[in-house]
Amino acid sequence: MSVCNYYISILSFLLALLFGINNVLSKPEEYKTYIVHLDHSQKPSSFLTHETWHQTILKSLSKPVHGKEMLLYSYNHVMNGFSARLTPAQVSKLKKSPAHIAIHEEKIGKLFTTHSPQFMGLRHSSGLWNASSYGEGVIIGMIDSGVWPESESFNEKGMPPIPTRWKGKCQNSTTNPFPCNRKLIGAQVFIKGIQAADESDSPDDSPRDFLGHGTHTSSTAAGNHVPGASQFGYANGVARGIAPGAHVAMYKVSSGGFIAESDVLAAMDQAIADGVDIMSLSLGFDHVPYFQDVIATASLSAIEKGIFVVCAAGNDGAPNTTFNSAPWITTVGAGTLDRSFIATVTLGNDLTLGGQSKFPDRVLVVDTLLYYGKGDFEKSCSDGALNVSEVFGKVVMCDNNGSSTIFEQVRELARVEALAGILIADETLYNIDELEIPSLILPSSSGALIRKYAIEAADDASVKIMRFVLTSFGTKPAPQVAFFSSRGPDPVNPNILKPDIIAPGVEVLAAIPPIVSVEQFGNYDLGSDYAFLSGTSMSAPHVAGVAALLKAVHPEWSPAAIRSALMTTAYTVDNNGTTLTNQFTSLSGTPLDYGAGHINPNKAMDPGLIYDIDWQGYVDFLCGLGYNDTEMKAILRQSKWSCSQEGTDINYPSFVAMFSADSPNVKNFTRVLTNVGDDQSVYQLITETSQGMTIKVEPTTLTFTSKYQKQKFAASVQMNGKAPPVAYGYVKWIDQNNHIVASPVVVLNS
Repeated sequence: MSVCNYYISILSFLLALLFGINNVLSKPEEYKTYIVHLDHSQKPSSFLTHETWHQTILKSLSKPVHGKEMLLYSYNHVMNGFSARLTPAQVSKLKKSPAHIAIHEEKIGKLFTTHSPQFMGLRHSSGLWNASSYGEGVIIGMIDSGVWPESESFNEKGMPPIPTRWKGKCQNSTTNPFPCNRKLIGAQVFIKGIQAADESDSPDDSPRDFLGHGTHTSSTAAGNHVPGASQFGYANGVARGIAPGAHVAMYKVSSGGFIAESDVLAAMDQAIADGVDIMSLSLGFDHVPYFQDVIATASLSAIEKGIFVVCAAGNDGAPNTTFNSAPWITTVGAGTLDRSFIATVTLGNDLTLGGQSKFPDRVLVVDTLLYYGKGDFEKSCSDGALNVSEVFGKVVMCDNNGSSTIFEQVRELARVEALAGILIADETLYNIDELEIPSLILPSSSGALIRKYAIEAADDASVKIMRFVLTSFGTKPAPQVAFFSSRGPDPVNPNILKPDIIAPGVEVLAAIPPIVSVEQFGNYDLGSDYAFLSGTSMSAPHVAGVAALLKAVHPEWSPAAIRSALMTTAYTVDNNGTTLTNQFTSLSGTPLDYGAGHINPNKAMDPGLIYDIDWQGYVDFLCGLGYNDTEMKAILRQSKWSCSQEGTDINYPSFVAMFSADSPNVKNFTRVLTNVGDDQSVYQLITETSQGMTIKVEPTTLTFTSKYQKQKFAASVQMNGKAPPVAYGYVKWIDQNNHIVASPVVVLNS
């Protein structure tokens, strides 16, 4: 390199460095969304509304950049404050305001991605459906991804008039008309926050659902009766929501699978103002203390107004992963149904076997040769193991060799143009609707029978017929706790047992927009008006629907009373007569997996006794957590409150005792039960314990002489000797009419 070129290179480097430094120095501060809590007693009387005050505060910070509005939402019910786009410098300035209580940068969350009414025992002729008129007059507010209004699940046939107390509206887009009716009575959009975070891909600003999540959850909770619903013929029958007589209001907060705190707060704020009775959220944010949790804060405001709030527990599957776990929220895990989707094969020797399949077409495979490779077992149907000349147009059996997955084996079968596949797996598989060719999955015991026949028949081995698109009921064991369902102990507060209950959440059939791809078949996307989805997202609307039914029968019940009725009447034994098991391991579960148990709607209508909690009970609970004044103001939306007791004991329908090596081995509780059954009732105590665990209760008899009478009892839980990490038992109260009021007791030893 010449001296001249050398100096030119040095000069170029210095200029580039200088330019880069200048860019850094001149780069404007980045705007982000913040949630701002204010002391509204500081609002000057000259401002007629909180929103005008909020706008004035923001204008005092600086002028909006590029004409963008700083204010996203002004909140009136869920909290005192607003959400806005701010720079760090503006945040620092805002913190100096005498009205400032707390501020935090917005977090991004996610959505938690038919036969179920019958599985839960709902019948037309009797029970909760009959008594509640299917939830008539109750309004369920769904905080979700929107709704597809043309779905038959939202037809207004047979629906009563819209309640006169309803204050909501149906928000129309300029480009996409959105029809509401007596079933779908309201729909609004709250996606400013997610749009500001560049996480939205919504094609317009209408409440229309382009994901499918909100349509599915809404129709699960309260869809109308639709005959002939199925996914490509599977689970064919009448689709209906849990509360088909209830009204639905949609508050759209997601258009791309993600959610923003500011949007969810605004949606819940509007739902409270509109007059919903039930609020259902199948979504969540990261774990934070209650005073920083926007769903917990907004839900407490809803509870104060008498609104029942139900949330999905999350799909993380492992211990210590429950979401939405504040004690005023009913938190729902997922269970399986007693339904399976199958295909059958009849061999040349007339042996017929059935197994898993969700192939999306009613194909028939008739009088076809059966191929079973005689080569290396370890390479059976693995990539490149088969020859087209040997298997083309045949039914091929693949061994479960451990070297390739079911999906890899099917790709190999498709490569060599096999007509169909018989695959071997002993566990329940998911996403089998993604298999490319007609395939049947059998357990190894059935596989051994086919293998024996194929070897003996040699070149004459054949399949007489394979049938697809079959639905079987009575599958055992059921329910099981879904493998993905988030489990306790709760990461925010392990002293509260979460989830509260489980409900159907695996392969739930419900409405979906016809523009959403349900499956892929070859090079084609397949659509359907109804589809199977799994997740605690599907469980929560089941409970929302049951809560609507209970609200219709017992309009005087508080949200805590409804939750208590659901929990104390839940069941913990499956259709095999054994304790609920884990879907993945088939091992017995504990209340950390399923809470109080699986929802039992008809029993919940007449629970006998309830554990009720009023506003002061929640205040006392929060007082016991040791929050400072700023944190208490943020969650209570009040500048003054009183703490009437110490500790975090709350009148909850479950008990958690935590022990460590250096702590006392006894935990004491106090509970109050309210009689909602017969005027004259006498309840006797029964306790159930596991090894090393003792439960003592005083008194052991509760006598009630009138409805709504209250009786108090004290309970103590003690661990004796070397205790396991988790132990559990039950406190049960049983009366002369066989009401069983059951509460799980969980012991955690560290």
